[in-house]
Amino acid sequence: MFSVLDEPSFRQRVSKLSVKEYHHLGEFNEDGKRTELIRGIVIEKLSKSPLHCTIASILQRIMTPRVPLGFCLRRDDPLMLRDSEPEPDIAIVVGDDEDYMHAHPGTAALAVEVAVTTQEGDRAMAEIYAEAGVQEYWIIVPRERLIEVYLHPEGSRYREMRTFTRDEEITSQSVPGLRLALAELFAALD
Repeated sequence: MFSVLDEPSFRQRVSKLSVKEYHHLGEFNEDGKRTELIRGIVIEKLSKSPLHCTIASILQRIMTPRVPLGFCLRRDDPLMLRDSEPEPDIAIVVGDDEDYMHAHPGTAALAVEVAVTTQEGDRAMAEIYAEAGVQEYWIIVPRERLIEVYLHPEGSRYREMRTFTRDEEITSQSVPGLRLALAELFAALD
């Protein structure tokens, strides 16, 4: 299907916003829908399926007690980047919750997205996260029971991508002591 924004003559006329300008818009667009800023463009957030919400909740429950001192887990909260303000399903950032009372984190040690219907879009986000210095990026694909792990950001890409399947365990390279057995995360799906 043809999208008018795929046409270069239209695409170059898109009026982009800075992160600061985006903050003045409020949390919802004029239709009352939640938004996020991606590459200076206000994007409506997709609704979340029950599977998406369940996997994100299970992940939060598993990870929270495993987050070491000096880090905090944030769920569906913004990261304030150069030209984007995505809201990853889970982000583990350096510091305590209180450190972010006046400004959202500008990066994360680990960002996690649950991809039930958004796998390609979440893969495209790797570029934005790498540019922001997010040390590790996970894409959870529940239906396939796997996690794509992106490591070693360099410019606008990650130098390494590994895929972990149901019977494996991930040891985070950016959050000390954080481990996740995929069987534990995906047990509810069996």
